[in-house]
Amino acid sequence: MAQPQIPVTVLTGYLGAGKTTLLNRILTEEHGKRYAVIVNEFGEVNIDNDLIVESDEEIYEMNNGCVCCTVRGDLVRAVEGLVKRPGGFDGILVETTGLADPAPVAQTFFMDEEIAERAKLDAVVTIADAKHLLQRLKDAPEAEDQIGFADIVVLNKTDLVTPEELADVERTIRAINPTALIHRTERCELPLDRVLDRGAFDLDRILSLDPEFLEADQHDHDHDHDHDHDHDHDHDHDHDHGRHDTTVTSVSMVAGAMNPERASPCIPALTQVQGPDILRLKGILAFKNDDQRYVLQGVHMIVEGDHQRAWKPDEERMSRLVFIGRNLDPDALKAGFNSTRAA
Repeated sequence: MAQPQIPVTVLTGYLGAGKTTLLNRILTEEHGKRYAVIVNEFGEVNIDNDLIVESDEEIYEMNNGCVCCTVRGDLVRAVEGLVKRPGGFDGILVETTGLADPAPVAQTFFMDEEIAERAKLDAVVTIADAKHLLQRLKDAPEAEDQIGFADIVVLNKTDLVTPEELADVERTIRAINPTALIHRTERCELPLDRVLDRGAFDLDRILSLDPEFLEADQHDHDHDHDHDHDHDHDHDHDHDHGRHDTTVTSVSMVAGAMNPERASPCIPALTQVQGPDILRLKGILAFKNDDQRYVLQGVHMIVEGDHQRAWKPDEERMSRLVFIGRNLDPDALKAGFNSTRAA
């Protein structure tokens, strides 16, 4: 029997946002689970690891700064070692340095076959500083990438801003990333099941819970209550309203049935051309004469797709695709998307 995959949560966010605060909460709460932690240091002097509370959890430390291609081998070795430990773990937490691009971390769990068999990326959780995020978005491209790549945004330090400022910050986050779930927090206090074992990187699971997940302008911030989805979406969207001169944008597209013979070469071609600037690609496609939904996930130029389940009898067979990235060409993306529509 195949062994169950260990869920991996990537904690990212710009310097000072509160990553270590959230990590310490996870390590000290009585949740009855066992987590391994991979901490990525920046610089030659180890600081972050010393800030982590004493715990019985497994701590693995990397000293190479940003988790990127040059140190991906360290991450692979760390995860491979952890998944082989006797007794196993309920989850693995990867805390990146505040200057890290989370994309290479996510790619690791697709590119390494042994890791992919034993571990799965559960969510990229970005901690954002409500007080300073707008300024960081102006002067730090890493902060934009972290927001753009997030499945979940923990909007921290909300007690330091006015309601109007908070609304402004949230509009900017939503303009960068229309699909991320946002949680408002003070000192990263929130139920841990909001960020752990969420299956947030599993697009099919998210769509099963919220069929309108990929539809533009549907997701406001989360305030522990349900929100209605009562909008028509039969046109394309560029999310640039309320922006603060950020360079990461999103392009959302909705259509009916697609021609699989056109879509198969077209979407990889789009990612090859704009791949370095694409942070995330998420989509669900309805192929003509195909009774199963086709789900896409992409990180830069790495795109994975597969049939996930049958369309439900009462489910509208719509194709939806969201690109999040920098310097995106909306016209080219939409033209490519529209060229795959079935006749």
